Amino acid sequence: MSLLSQTLARVKPSPTIAITGRARELAAEGRDIISLSAGEPDFDTPKHIREAGKAAIDAGHTRYTAVDGIPELKRAICDKFKRENDLDYTPEQITVGTGGKQILYNALMATLNPGDEVIIPAPYWVSYPDMVLLAGGTPVVIEGAMDNGYRITPEQLEAAITPRTKWLILNSPSNPTGAGYGAAEMRALTDVLMRHPDVWVLADDIYEHLVFDDFKFVTPAQIEPGLKDRTLTMNGVSKSYAMTGWRIGYGAGPVELVKAMGKLQSQSTSNPTSISQYAALAALEGPQDYLEESRLVFQRRRDLVVEGLNKCAGMTCPVPQGAFYVYPSIRDLIGKTSAGGTLISDDEAFATALLDETGVAVVFGAAFGLSPHFRISYATSDEVLADACDRIRRFCEGLA
Repeated sequence: MSLLSQTLARVKPSPTIAITGRARELAAEGRDIISLSAGEPDFDTPKHIREAGKAAIDAGHTRYTAVDGIPELKRAICDKFKRENDLDYTPEQITVGTGGKQILYNALMATLNPGDEVIIPAPYWVSYPDMVLLAGGTPVVIEGAMDNGYRITPEQLEAAITPRTKWLILNSPSNPTGAGYGAAEMRALTDVLMRHPDVWVLADDIYEHLVFDDFKFVTPAQIEPGLKDRTLTMNGVSKSYAMTGWRIGYGAGPVELVKAMGKLQSQSTSNPTSISQYAALAALEGPQDYLEESRLVFQRRRDLVVEGLNKCAGMTCPVPQGAFYVYPSIRDLIGKTSAGGTLISDDEAFATALLDETGVAVVFGAAFGLSPHFRISYATSDEVLADACDRIRRFCEGLA
């Protein structure tokens, strides 16, 4: 009898975590490593939020809370959805988890049966397909082409829907591309969904506040109120408020779904960390100046990286609408050989050679479901990004 379950055999470890770990190992060995693989802001959590966490400890908020969030935080989340997205929810429709990842996982685990299909646009966040597989479902991947801004079309969505389709996962702005769906593009997709009343929508809005230029963020239930009763809108404080380690995510949806997710959470992690919940409360209710300040920094970094990568021979880097990633194409580099003698047979070989020969760690595109590309997270300083782009440019010049 095997020790490990057959379910576990269906999934693989997170490639982004693996590459970040490898970069740390090389740095510990004394190598000059620039890691551009981790998706987290490099800023400190804003002071008033840190102080709220300390105050929660001093006030004795260190015991169990309600399984899926304290009432104060749920009310603040309702206020946030009304204020920023014009969506009306009650606290009973809110669930709080240990990061956005748990919200997504709970929703899929609580709803999927064997044979249920989940439509996932690619490039996708690496965890979506594996979460679906863990929950017993079947991922159905639609490729968003680079020449369409990495977005799927309404025609592609219509063609992918079958009687077995349970969910569409929509991440805008996207990890790994930074691509976003504006109001007209979102409306085109929601029009399709309105013709299929059995398909639910899982909206991953975690990068909502990181949008650039004249792009305006919208979420599906905001664009099409008719979808609200079959939409779970997920968000969190990790990316917007530089709180990745605090591990607080939240979702809003129909009471039946939220209760089912709470039931699952009660038998897994139970409540999110009490201290982090009070810090998240301060993030949502306190000053919001940080959001615009950090957005401008990330926009400047985006421009620096896009310009730098487009100077690299054989590379094409589109301009993202949001998040803090770029997803350049290396189609013209496939088949070449690096200065160190590595054949660039695919984007994984490119990323491996780049790390070995220049010390720059990126994530290969196959991990996100669309090759030949790679992802850079530009959540680090201008100086580090400029150095990284220079190393990548020299690496590309050395290919033959």
